[in-house]
Amino acid sequence: MKIHEYQGKELLKTYGVPVPRSIVARTPAEAEQAAKDLGTDIVVVKAQIHAGGRGKGGGVKLAKSPAEAKELASTMLGMNLVTHQTGPEGREVQTLLIEEGLPIDQEFYLGITLDRELGKNVFMASSEGGTEIEEVAAENPEKILKETIEPGIGLQPFQARNLAFGLGLPNELIGQAAKFMMALANAFEKMDATIVEINPFLKTSDGRLIALDAKVNFDGNAMFRHKDYPELRDLNEEEPLEIEASKSDLSYIKLDGNIGCMVNGAGLAMATMDIIKHSGGEPANFLDVGGGASQERVQDAYRILLADENVEAVLINIFGGIVRCDMVALGVVAAAKNLGVEIPIVARLAGTNVEEGKRVLDESGINIISADGMKDAAEKVVAAAA
Repeated sequence: MKIHEYQGKELLKTYGVPVPRSIVARTPAEAEQAAKDLGTDIVVVKAQIHAGGRGKGGGVKLAKSPAEAKELASTMLGMNLVTHQTGPEGREVQTLLIEEGLPIDQEFYLGITLDRELGKNVFMASSEGGTEIEEVAAENPEKILKETIEPGIGLQPFQARNLAFGLGLPNELIGQAAKFMMALANAFEKMDATIVEINPFLKTSDGRLIALDAKVNFDGNAMFRHKDYPELRDLNEEEPLEIEASKSDLSYIKLDGNIGCMVNGAGLAMATMDIIKHSGGEPANFLDVGGGASQERVQDAYRILLADENVEAVLINIFGGIVRCDMVALGVVAAAKNLGVEIPIVARLAGTNVEEGKRVLDESGINIISADGMKDAAEKVVAAAA
């Protein structure tokens, strides 16, 4: 689950992470009043969308007066902000953060996320703040410093000091920086975050260290521990089909391809997308109906999958372990008939009740192409989509 910058900063502040003074605005008049209330010579008007690169897209501007803040807000609110993370469709700006201007001296990068190779969280720091960390990793990987966080132990003070010294901070700021990093690591753990990025991590000319930006994503599986998190969700920032899928407890992520995928199990779903790519096709989605999917759930999944107008063919790849192949087949047939499906369907079934599942599909009266094995299925669906 993603949240906005202003929400992330409010949460980080409760864990002792220093952030700038700021006020949320949703109208030009509110932006003007916020600038007056902050009382600084310069305020920063920042568009709030779930994407990075806002500055390059025109979503971060400086205002030298409350009147200018109002004028900028009038331009930004309602604009379609396009960044490298939004894709060409962009995101409509509905909320602004009006933030105090600060005397910038140096910009750094801090981030915490999971290192999947190690199976542990890693704290990263770089002197290349204000730029995309992916660019730094590709062009200057030696400039990314890392400290592994041991489970059950957490980030240690000596690790925070190592990172602070590695950034080249002056000796008198090492203690302040270590305290900042320890607070950030504690927030990451307590919030059940999957990623926390501070970019830039700011050193001011008067010797303060502040989170000038904040990206915070939560682990959806930990929502039961955080009853207040659902109210932070902004449905306007999410893909409508993904919202619909979440109502049926389905794992669905929309992609840019034209081959719809219905699979049970996340690992099999990933392998299915890989083999479609290997066969020259482009998957239109990640869709995991789960190990114990009911007939109704399969129907919901199929309806959501076909609601994507880019889908030109469907691959059903089911391994019946807990879920029965015949139950999946019944759900697919019911959904296909109810929705009047006309696009090609390729089905690969294996496992529990597979013969009964194949019989249901064969006798459905629907043009379903049977496949033996994943390679055969992928080649057939790619050809059907073409």
